[in-house]
Amino acid sequence: MTGFFGLPPLPTDTPAGRRSWLAGLCESIPKAGSKNDLLDQIDGALFACAPVGDTATLESLGKRYRGQVDKAGDVHDRVHKVARKGLPEVWVGDTGVLASDAVGAAGRAATKMAEAFEGGAKALIALADALADARKQDTEGRSRMRQAKQQLGGKDGFLDRMIETDEEKRALASARSVAAAGVDLMHKAAVAADDAVRAATRDLNKWAAEARAGKMHTGELSAVDRLMLADSSGPAGAADYNEILTAGDLERSGRAMDRLSAADRTRMETLLAHASSPQEKAYLMKALAAGHGVDDVAAFDGKIHGKDPAWLQQHLSPIVTKGDSLKDEGTDPGNGANVNTDLQSFGTQQWSQGGDGSEGTCVASSTVTARAMVDPVYALSLTGGPTGQENDPAAFRRRLVDEQHRVHEEGHGGANYNGMGQDGKTEVVNKEISPETGSSYELHEVRDADARRNVLPDIEKAVAEGRPVPIGVEGYDAQGERSGHAMMIVGQEGDKLEIYNPWGQTTWVSEDDFVNGGMAKASDSRLPDAYAVHLPQD
Repeated sequence: MTGFFGLPPLPTDTPAGRRSWLAGLCESIPKAGSKNDLLDQIDGALFACAPVGDTATLESLGKRYRGQVDKAGDVHDRVHKVARKGLPEVWVGDTGVLASDAVGAAGRAATKMAEAFEGGAKALIALADALADARKQDTEGRSRMRQAKQQLGGKDGFLDRMIETDEEKRALASARSVAAAGVDLMHKAAVAADDAVRAATRDLNKWAAEARAGKMHTGELSAVDRLMLADSSGPAGAADYNEILTAGDLERSGRAMDRLSAADRTRMETLLAHASSPQEKAYLMKALAAGHGVDDVAAFDGKIHGKDPAWLQQHLSPIVTKGDSLKDEGTDPGNGANVNTDLQSFGTQQWSQGGDGSEGTCVASSTVTARAMVDPVYALSLTGGPTGQENDPAAFRRRLVDEQHRVHEEGHGGANYNGMGQDGKTEVVNKEISPETGSSYELHEVRDADARRNVLPDIEKAVAEGRPVPIGVEGYDAQGERSGHAMMIVGQEGDKLEIYNPWGQTTWVSEDDFVNGGMAKASDSRLPDAYAVHLPQD
């Protein structure tokens, strides 16, 4: 089905739809060959509604959020005042937490709360300002469109269209110029509104995910225990980028605790109480969130109990994000890849396809690493072997490659471990990652900028909650030969996406890179375009 002038039907209820519709008219109006054609296209532009949204309400909400910043700051100051006085080494909470550690976690939570309120306020006020400016621009554009329509007058009849005088040609050209300027303003307004809505959605989703302590809805653990679990992170890398329990983990583990029988709940609380560090507790809860029963969690605890936080992170968290990883250090002029990348390794062995990046098992390899990210029991089976105690990179490589081959065959991949089709990719993602995240995955093709732009909010919401998003990239050489590769989106910060490449590394790309053919930064110049993503379904 088509709408005006062979363009797609107008979706009047979305900023993206108005943007796309007006973009088409920006191309067609300057080419209008007749008065009637131009009048139809002007009507088509005016049919698109102006940017919508109650700016006064958005501003009011933003100011209300900002008003909470001082209250959060007061909490922060009071907590740190208590911390400075010194605390006895007493235990609090159901699972045994040092009071001093709890106060430290409360202070950090208060800081994050203030940051979330301030971030939410900025997002809402920026959206209100952007919508107000877009409406002004849209109003000016509509005024010009009506001016062009007035210049043209009524539509010509059949006989009028048979002969066109020079004066009529000049009048058409003048009106066409005015209409082109008008629709350009309307399109710019639609783009600004669409971009502003996307940015606000992205930032509000991120800040909502950052409200971590409140994500674990269970009455089986005290508020102190929930606070400590939300606060735990690995010692390597930036704490905010390496929290052990994602927002999704916190929600799922809370629900899992509530579903346990009384006996299993007591066993789980005992395991947590006897854990030797906050990190150990967090990994036990992450195992529960990944769908493991208490028997499996207890066996897992027997392998990790008493290990220091650095050992736990090395064995149980495949991806470590460094504090300086977001720094833009430019691209390699030879292959277009980002200079600033982080190698992801167990000891001296990278988490890479085929062990050295040479095999064509990118789908299987990115899937294996993503599963290890969300399931610490699975991660330990690869890094620590059957006993969970190994530290041998060579043995890890053998297990990793064997697992990549298993998943490649599960997805009916190509011979000699080379390539996998989209159906196979959908199958392995849903078999290997869905059970741990609680979300099934659905394929979305994104072969143009509009399609990629439209899926960005869903991608960013998913990764903010800790659900990795598989992505396919491709490119064509001068002879038309295609190259394809599979990677995984594993993080989001501002307008940046963190990409795990199964060549054994991570890096960050911008939203603009994702939308407009800049994905070579995460791989190389052969692979500039994202063409498919698998989105988790809530």
